[in-house]
Amino acid sequence: MKYFQLFSFFLYLVASSSFSQTTGIIKGTITNKNTQALIPFANILVEGTDYGASSDFDGNYRLEIPTGTYNLTVTVVGFQTEQKFNIELNSGNAQIVNFELTEGTELTEFEVTYDKEKEVATTDMVTPLSVQQLTVQEIRSNPGGNFDVSKVVQTLPGVGGSAGGGGRNDITIRGGAPNENVYYLDGIEIPVINHFQTQGSSGGAQGILNVSFIEELKLTSSAFDARYDNALASTFVIKQRDGNNEKLSGNVRTSLTESSFTLEGPLSKDKKTVFLASARTSYLDLLFTLIDLPIRPNFSDFQCKVTRKIDNKTTFTALGVGAIDRFRFAETKDETPENTYLRGSLPFINQWNYTTGFALKRLVNDGYYNLTLSRNMFDNQLDQFEGAQNDKEEFRNLGLQSQEIENKFRFDMNKFQHGFKFSYGVMGQYVKYNTSIFNRLASEVKDSAGNILSPEISLNFGSAIDFFKYGAFGTVSRNFFKDKLLISTGIRTDMNSFTESGNNPLNTLSPRLSFSYKLTKKIDLTASIGSYYKIPTYTSLGFQGTDGTYVNRSMEYIQSNHYVLGGQFIPNNGLRITVEGFYKEYNNYPVSVANGSSLANQGTQFGSIGSEAVVSAGTGRTYGAEVFVQQKLVKNIFYVVSYTYVRSLYSGLDGDLIASAWDNQHLVSGTVGYNFKKNWKIGAKYRFAGGVPYTPFDPVASRQNFPTLGQGTLDFNSINSLRLGNFSQLDLRVDKIVNFKKVSIDFYIDIQNLLLTEQETPPYYSFKRNADNTGFETTDGQALKQDGSNGIPVLIENRSATVTPTLGIIFEF
Repeated sequence: MKYFQLFSFFLYLVASSSFSQTTGIIKGTITNKNTQALIPFANILVEGTDYGASSDFDGNYRLEIPTGTYNLTVTVVGFQTEQKFNIELNSGNAQIVNFELTEGTELTEFEVTYDKEKEVATTDMVTPLSVQQLTVQEIRSNPGGNFDVSKVVQTLPGVGGSAGGGGRNDITIRGGAPNENVYYLDGIEIPVINHFQTQGSSGGAQGILNVSFIEELKLTSSAFDARYDNALASTFVIKQRDGNNEKLSGNVRTSLTESSFTLEGPLSKDKKTVFLASARTSYLDLLFTLIDLPIRPNFSDFQCKVTRKIDNKTTFTALGVGAIDRFRFAETKDETPENTYLRGSLPFINQWNYTTGFALKRLVNDGYYNLTLSRNMFDNQLDQFEGAQNDKEEFRNLGLQSQEIENKFRFDMNKFQHGFKFSYGVMGQYVKYNTSIFNRLASEVKDSAGNILSPEISLNFGSAIDFFKYGAFGTVSRNFFKDKLLISTGIRTDMNSFTESGNNPLNTLSPRLSFSYKLTKKIDLTASIGSYYKIPTYTSLGFQGTDGTYVNRSMEYIQSNHYVLGGQFIPNNGLRITVEGFYKEYNNYPVSVANGSSLANQGTQFGSIGSEAVVSAGTGRTYGAEVFVQQKLVKNIFYVVSYTYVRSLYSGLDGDLIASAWDNQHLVSGTVGYNFKKNWKIGAKYRFAGGVPYTPFDPVASRQNFPTLGQGTLDFNSINSLRLGNFSQLDLRVDKIVNFKKVSIDFYIDIQNLLLTEQETPPYYSFKRNADNTGFETTDGQALKQDGSNGIPVLIENRSATVTPTLGIIFEF
């Protein structure tokens, strides 16, 4: 009866909205892309309709038109035409759609530049290749994306992820490790973007950022803008929109797993100060309790942005992002061997983090400058006990309490004069890293007489380091031969006060050069070469040896050289096809002294990596090619298809290049969406990834250590010698939007792994348990010996074929 009543209410909403004409508001600002100057008197046209508007003297425009999905075009004398696609207009909150226009050639007052290539291009003068962009609508409506930026970008070319999905959203770009990416939000670096993030890496379980804040996301996989430090594989530059300056508005989103609330509006009577604020909480712990799973994850996050337009030339922005994460375990009613293993081997996780910052943008003659101050902190606590005997110190296998703190200053000047676009700037950081760690790596082994055959091996230290990081950059770009040839060049250097050679600016001098040549009006040829550097992780820099010294101070910056050749073909309005080949070589990659393997293979598990003695002796090679086809919304349909062939090879102490843990070889993705009448929308996404390598267990060491550690010990003499099966998944999403006079409701269902495809992650090492799962079965019928010699080893396979449906509602007002 309850379901019938709910369904009847839904039909009532659909019927009532069908007989009423509803309108929505599209508003935004038109600016010069190169100088950020406001552009008055631009014409904004709604494709396929008679609706339109003009920007006022301050570059602002406003449209109030019937609800629906539209493409917008902006034209103005002296600038190239710009178009934005798939703008979903509801009767609830206003849609903020800003345009940045590029200057064209000299024109008469009756002429405009209309270049269809520019309408769908994602590159700019600084980075003319290896760039992809996602709009907020593409992120929100992505099937299987669950409003998570980290999951949505895995549909783009060159982007891989975790082995078999694995409940994680690690992002690997063109074969690089997850910690080779950097993330910027309105010019402020965000080191932690995931809940339950692996310290020393960047992957986690669920993204933190609220997609309601996002205006667009720009992913660059090579030819990086020199203003961004520490990038080896990619830069993610996320631009947030400003809050609605007309009225208090927002949205509420709720589903079976989480709920979020977003509020925005003006803060001053002159409407020049606006805010955006949101809070989200999950109730996965309650859901997993109901379905009797041993894991109990719970997270919350918070985000805010306040913008003050001081005058037409000066804008001040304050932003904040934070999260609280708790990951625990509990006995289940049906306690299987797999559940028992999970409770005894995985750590409890208690994390919190925040990033807060202030940004000042000031327009000057022919350009602008940015000044940002920010602070971020990551607090990570991990606890794991033998046999799940939690909070009993004598059974502790892992105890970690760690904090990473960064205080940052950045300044950059950006100018556009006589056809030259140039930028320069500096940055400085004060870094603190504190850690206290106990980690039992191998248990003590005795013979039957009680004699010690091998002692316990463990880490037990506390450290606190603080130091400075600083750097400078410059870039110059210009078009030649009537805009047929674009040349972009840049240089950067980074230093620090902690490592032994960190204060030599020549050690990290990183030049880069990019070209783009317009072969025809529809075809561009592109190429780039560049060198990039990244400082080792704080977990490695803060590691102490047994004598209390910081044994990794001799580490060098990790270095990568990129070589890229490609092309772009834009045959018609809204359709873009790109092809690129890439080759990357790595030097000074950290290698574990204990097991001789490259740290590039780590980061696939929850917890922390890098707290060990390492040397900068590793090398690496990643190479491949990618094809990308993107059709923006035309006649109610849009689609994206990509294929990437990639090899990812890294060396250890022996110098031999072997396949890394991210060596998928083949990546395929496709997304298609169709907009039906009466605000029904459907989308489907398919992903395929070749199986990645993994390392088998050492049978002798695993048998000896399992009784204490509760998990197997990897055989690093056979590192990555096995390979998982291929990963594939089909996701489906259906939306029905109901518009009323001042509010709208989006009912959606999102189904992940619709085809019940089996997905695989590396197996667990365990001992066979007895029939009633109260202990271990042994070869002699006696209690399990301390050295595990009478245990019966088994591998617990990690294969599953599960459909994950999500029902949700988005209420906008």
